[in-house]
Formats: sequence, C-alpha cells, structure tokens
Amino acid sequence: METLLQEVTTEKKPSSQKLNITGAEAVVLSLLAEGVECVFGYPGGAIMPVYDAFYHYQDKLKHYLVRHEQGAIHAAQGYARVKGKAGVAIATSGPGATNLITGIADAMIDSTPVVCITGQVFRHLLGSDAFQEVDVISVSLPITKWNFQVTRAEEIPTAIAKAFYIAQSGRPGPVLIDITKNAQNERFDFEYHKCTKIRSYFPRRKVDMNAVEAAADLLNSAKKPLMLVGQGVILSKAEKELKEFAEKSGIPVASTLLGLSAFSTKHPLYVGYLGMHGNYGPNIKTNECDVLLAVGMRFDDRVTGDLKTYAKQAKVIHIEIDPAEIDKNVKTTVAIIADAKEALIALTEKVTPKSYPDWLQEFADADRIEYEKVVSKDFAPNTEKIKMAEVIKMLSDKTEGKAIIATDVGQHQMTTTRYYQFTETDSNITSGGAGTMGFCLPAAIGAKVGRPDRQVIAIIGDGGFQMTMQELGVIMQYKIPVKIIILNNNFLGMVRQWQQLFFDNRYSSVDMENPDFIKLAEAFSIKAQKVETREELSSALDAMLESPEAYFLEICVEKETNVFPMVPAGAGVGDIRLE
Repeated sequence: METLLQEVTTEKKPSSQKLNITGAEAVVLSLLAEGVECVFGYPGGAIMPVYDAFYHYQDKLKHYLVRHEQGAIHAAQGYARVKGKAGVAIATSGPGATNLITGIADAMIDSTPVVCITGQVFRHLLGSDAFQEVDVISVSLPITKWNFQVTRAEEIPTAIAKAFYIAQSGRPGPVLIDITKNAQNERFDFEYHKCTKIRSYFPRRKVDMNAVEAAADLLNSAKKPLMLVGQGVILSKAEKELKEFAEKSGIPVASTLLGLSAFSTKHPLYVGYLGMHGNYGPNIKTNECDVLLAVGMRFDDRVTGDLKTYAKQAKVIHIEIDPAEIDKNVKTTVAIIADAKEALIALTEKVTPKSYPDWLQEFADADRIEYEKVVSKDFAPNTEKIKMAEVIKMLSDKTEGKAIIATDVGQHQMTTTRYYQFTETDSNITSGGAGTMGFCLPAAIGAKVGRPDRQVIAIIGDGGFQMTMQELGVIMQYKIPVKIIILNNNFLGMVRQWQQLFFDNRYSSVDMENPDFIKLAEAFSIKAQKVETREELSSALDAMLESPEAYFLEICVEKETNVFPMVPAGAGVGDIRLE
C-alpha cells in the first residue's frame, strides 16, 4: 500500500501551517482541493464520519441525497459527461458499495470519469465477515481504472489526489477509494498536493509525426474515404478541430452512438449514425470505402457486426488514446496513439484540401432508400397511437437540437439517437457499452446539476423508468427542473422486437402492466400530463419545455413497433435490414 502511494509525484506548493484533523474531514478538504462542487451519495454506518464532516461544509460542498446508490453513480456519470470532469459518488460499505457496481462497470466501458468513495469496516475487522463487510476492492478490480483501500488516515489526501488524476487523465474512467472506519476517525497533520504524475503511468503520448505522415498519404490518395467519430472527440474537446479537419479534407463523417453531438447533424459532411440501428448509408458504405479513418472510437461489436466481413477492402487509420484498443478488434494500417485533439491538429496540417461530390452522392442515394423503406413509415400517421419517431422529431424541432438529451436503453434510445438532430456538443447522455436500464433518470439529474443553464430532457421507456423511478425524490427534494418524457408502450420494447423477429413471435415476459405514472409523478410534487392523441402532443411538449420547474410527460405510443434499420446480431454491417 505504501509503495503505491510513494509512486505519486505531486504538485508542490508553498508550505503552509498543517491542519491536525480527522481522516473524515480530510476527505472533504481533499474533494474541495480538487474543485469538487457537489457529490451524490447515501449515508450508512461505515461512512458516517465522512457525513459528519460534510455537515460542517454544507456551504462549500453540495450533497445530493439519492434514493439508491445506483442513482448516485449514474448521477455522477451524467454530471461528468456534461462537465468534462469527474463526478463523485459516495456510499457506505457492503450493500452500499455493491449497489455502485453496475454504474462503475457502465462508466468503465463508456470512459466516464467518476471517483467513488466507499466506507469500510474497521481495519482490525477486515476479512472477518463483519457486519456489512464486502471486499469491494476485489469486486471492483476488473471494472475500475484503479482502486485502493485506505487503512490509515494519513493515506487519504494522497489516495484521493491520485484517484482524480487517474480518473480524468488519458482515457477517462472510474476509480474507487475504500476507506476503513478507523482511518476516518484517526487524526493526522493534513496537507494536500494535487497529483500530476505517476511512475509507470503514461496517460498521453506525444503524437508520432511519422504515423501522421503515413495517415495523410493514405487520405490524400483516397477515392472514397470515410471518417468514423467516437466519444473520444468529445472527451478531448476536439469538436472544433474535427470540424476544421473535415472541412479541409472533405471526408464524410459518420458517428458512433456515444460520438453523437461531436459533429453537427446539420453539417453537409455528416452522413449519419453507425451501428445496429444506425443509418443505412454509413453502415453499408463502411464496406465500400477505400480508407477508413476512426477517431476516438473502439470498434465495438455494435458498430462492426461480424468482424470477418467488416471493412476488409479498406485501409484503416485509427486515432486512439488507449493503446489497448489498437488492433483489438480491427487490424489497422496506421495507428496514431494520441489524444484526438492533438492528432487532428497534426493531421489537418498534412491533408490536401479535397471534396468528394460523387462519394457524398452515394450516401444521399442511400438516405433516399432509407427514407422510402423506413423513415416515411416511422412518420406515417396510419395508426391511432402516436409513434415514437413523431415525438422525437417534434421535440428536436422545438428545441432546435440544442437540448441535453438523456436516454435509457431500448427502442426509445435507438429512436431518439436516430431522430434527434444534435447541434451542440456534450448533449447526448446515454449508456452505450453496458446498455444499463435505469441509467437515464439519475443521469439526467446529474446532467442538470452540472449544467443548470441548459435544457435537460430525460427520454425513458416504461421499463427502464421503473428500475430507478425512486430518484424522482431527488428532483422533489432539491427542486431540480429536469424534464421527463416516458414513452409508454406497455412493453419491454426491444426485447419484444427480438422475440418477434428471431423467436417466432414468442413473447415471453415482456408485456408490462404499469402503474399510474401521472399519480406517481404527482406524489413527488412534479407537474405531470398524459398524452394519448396526436392532437395533444405539440401543446404538451410546449408546456413541458416552457415550465420553469420539473415536468413529467407520459406519452402513450404505438404498442408493437420495430426500430429499423437493424443489423441482426452476428451479421455484418452489409446485411443491414430495412424492414
């Protein structure tokens, strides 16, 4: 333990008089030293000394009491995604700590910086199966960038400094600090120094200009290049550099799920959204381009489909900060292991100004096919019930694509990412790699706390909503003006779609009998409205958007509808289905 802490190189500041304080107070002062403004958490026995310390710093550090620890970690994720810095979640030992695990795994795969602080039993009770003792270090080891158990008070400042540095540097991710109760109670002389370097940890590499030259040569000679943009662009704040590179190179831009909002959907070079339910054009053209430029994305299976048939004709250039992602799924021709912003700046200088009108026309032709086969049907008012696509399109138009949109997981998520036209960055808050139902409501709360100046709208299915609906209590208690849309089809819609298409219509355990959502929202003192007809939809959305307070809108949508296009599981992107 001491060896790990000694690896930390800190930013030295002029010495000042040391404070003799408890470990619990050191936790709070360390958070304040890192610029933390708020935390999301739930108290309990093993973390109680820290909560006692919070009591004395209420004017400097806002604590949001969630209703379940899963709500704390998802709220911290939502906060981190819109702020570009680590969110903080706090829980007690045992079940409190294990209730964070789903969100930690979600943050790990989606590269979200969060710092989790958990209480633990006294040091002398470790390993004794004491009350509410769980070895959270071992449990969380595979799903954290780093974790550490603090057993002495004097370890707290260095551990927390290291935690924030690791969480926020390089490819971001979650860290966990587990603090025994004796360490919280002990007194020591407190000093805090921010961590700026750790021996053997190299979060950023200098751009290899030889690789940049090789990539530029491939792009300059390409006839049909295609750029795939992931969340790495957003994490490195490279949206401006991406736009400049795209406009100079003339290369069409497609986005992954988490890359949405990095590049305006209104831009003439934007050709759509990749993946299982993405747009027809970018999916099929991936297997027709001659050079594939991937920026800040990891070639996950929902983007590639069957790797045996994925982009075999293309030369692949991969810009990625995490060297572990290079050649993991797709073999690269040129790898640029670097921060996306730095790499794009360097590459922009080397590419030749070009345009590809004929190549872009091919995407436009694919769009027309998709419109005829899919989009026109999604908006055809040929059913009594409202269609999900109608809701999202109208919401997009009314907000001009400028709202922060949080989604859960399922049909509503795929419909939202297809039809909401994101025009501002840091606007798409969703669970990508883990596909965590229950993510949306607490993540939207965290996003609104982080960006109170922006409209934050949670779009949730009736299934996922009921997994974390208790977090309405946070909205009520702290008067957080989040807007909530429940797209209610009384089904676990995406599971039902798969059962229809691949299990011969055997609907097994997907039909939901739901509570009265309006009464539920009103019980939490949230204004609520139910929409059942098209005639009500526009005015209801206006009322929600214009409300200065939280607003809950239940919209009854078509019960059995499918989201297309769709790449069947195990199929290649060229096998995408339009119906």
